[in-house]
Amino acid sequence: MKEKEEKPKKLTRAQLSEAWKMLKFVRPYRWYFIGGLILLSISSLLVMVFPWLTGQMADIATGNSKYGLDFQSIAKILLVLLVVQGLVSYFRVIFFAQVSERGMADVRKNLYQKLITLPVFFFEENRVGDLMSRISSDVDQLQQLFSVTLAEFLRQIFILVVGIAYVIYAAPRLSVVMLVSFPFIVVGAVFFGRFVRKLSKKRQEELAETNIVVEESLQGIRTVKAFANEVFEFVRYGEKISKLVKISLDLAKYRALFSTFIIVVLFGGIFFILWYGFRMVDNGTMTIGELIAFITYMAFIGGSLGSLGTFYTQILSTLGGTERLREILETDGEMNLTLDQDIEAIDVQGSIQFKDVHFSYPSRSDLPVLKGINLSVNTGEKIALVGQSGSGKSTIVQLLMRLYRLNSGIITLDGKDIQEFDLTAFRSVISIVPQEVLLFGGSIKENISYGKPYASDEEIRIAAEQANAYEFISRFPDGFETLIGERGIKLSGGQKQRIAIARAILNDPKILILDEATSSLDSESEKLVQDALNTLMKGRTSIIIAHRLSTIVDVDQIYVLENGHIVEQGTHRDLADREDGAYSSLAKLQFQGNNV
Repeated sequence: MKEKEEKPKKLTRAQLSEAWKMLKFVRPYRWYFIGGLILLSISSLLVMVFPWLTGQMADIATGNSKYGLDFQSIAKILLVLLVVQGLVSYFRVIFFAQVSERGMADVRKNLYQKLITLPVFFFEENRVGDLMSRISSDVDQLQQLFSVTLAEFLRQIFILVVGIAYVIYAAPRLSVVMLVSFPFIVVGAVFFGRFVRKLSKKRQEELAETNIVVEESLQGIRTVKAFANEVFEFVRYGEKISKLVKISLDLAKYRALFSTFIIVVLFGGIFFILWYGFRMVDNGTMTIGELIAFITYMAFIGGSLGSLGTFYTQILSTLGGTERLREILETDGEMNLTLDQDIEAIDVQGSIQFKDVHFSYPSRSDLPVLKGINLSVNTGEKIALVGQSGSGKSTIVQLLMRLYRLNSGIITLDGKDIQEFDLTAFRSVISIVPQEVLLFGGSIKENISYGKPYASDEEIRIAAEQANAYEFISRFPDGFETLIGERGIKLSGGQKQRIAIARAILNDPKILILDEATSSLDSESEKLVQDALNTLMKGRTSIIIAHRLSTIVDVDQIYVLENGHIVEQGTHRDLADREDGAYSSLAKLQFQGNNV
């Protein structure tokens, strides 16, 4: 999904407040985080002792030691510092890893939990590749923030504060140069950070676009090859990569300019400090050890300033990613999904009524799809929906499944508004066998048991037999454990349909929806599938969407749709006998030359 171009933004209080909400995923591990911060402070403080010890060694070598230290005592102090520093650093990394790994695992689970509960129209407005990019690369950025970036950012601030305090205390006149250059560096960091944040967000969006191209072309690889469009897809991917490279190079340019700015200011300041410091040593107002310690602290401060700029831009970039994550987390879902929820099964008979139903898709609210639909299905009846593409057949069953909300009107199940049922419980009494069956990349057993996740092997076998699927399954060397490949690529169309029917049989629904389930099959497969469907429909309220009228001659009622209206209804024979009727015209075209 392309977003509108945004003007460069500052890091505002509102954005920080919004980003603060993401910390809820860290709160369960806050003691690890606090412990990591304490260890980080200790580690940074120990590091700041080394420049002072360096200066002391220089004074010992020149005979100007003020504290009675010698090289042996310095060596002992260094050894203790190194051991303590090593232990502190080890546990600091472990503590922050606990926060980042566990916290980001919670983020991913919450994102996925939200995604699978979002309404269908959300996925119509957002491409899957973009959503995958958010749950992978954007979360990776956030994980990097908590595991490395934030800790290092705080470390550099600590070093900066301690270093400045020392140089002001030890050499007030020399510290003036540093304090004069500091505001320029801060202003520069803010200035460049604005551009870096905007380009970082654009880079994430373009990266998502490249992933979308790869996903779509690989998912539709048969179509790509059928039309010999390998070159077209390669060129399309290359164009996206070129855009990504251009934005990445622009991003690198601003980072490079910022680095250049830092280097020029720092090196200029350091050169002047060296010149002025050696003059102070020459006139006896400073020892050589104090100058060395001062210069070393200045190097630490300079390194901290340069790192702060880098870490600051990384934090800004991550905040851009959290905006994309919050868009998902703050979108209203269809239900509140919890692992311990107790869904009470509903006992329904299967009587359905549509009363004056009007509907337009959210993405096309100005284009009415259904215009006052009235139909009824008694318990155990079979009805068929017939009409040209776009007449509203599939929309009717989508509304019945509560994939969308009505604009007006009401749909009832056993006389009760379907909106009053718990959504999970309501959908559990409905099964659908679609024209294009989506199978998962596991085994045949896993795909059948998707209709009833905890079904026994015997139940799965019986469902396969009733779906006319057991025969071809038993011919595979691994039987029900046969892996079917991504999206069921190793199975034929008829085999996939029978797997889908077995899945529906296992679910044992009260209401069955058949969405052109045999329209794309050859004659032999169609007969096997139709026999399985007849078994499945026995005793169930069934709604059939059909193009092949031969499959619906025995249904109880046929509804003919045109432009969102029901223009005819009746049995096959009644409708076929109507001269110049919409159904009669379709029947004549399909049954010409046949006695039906």
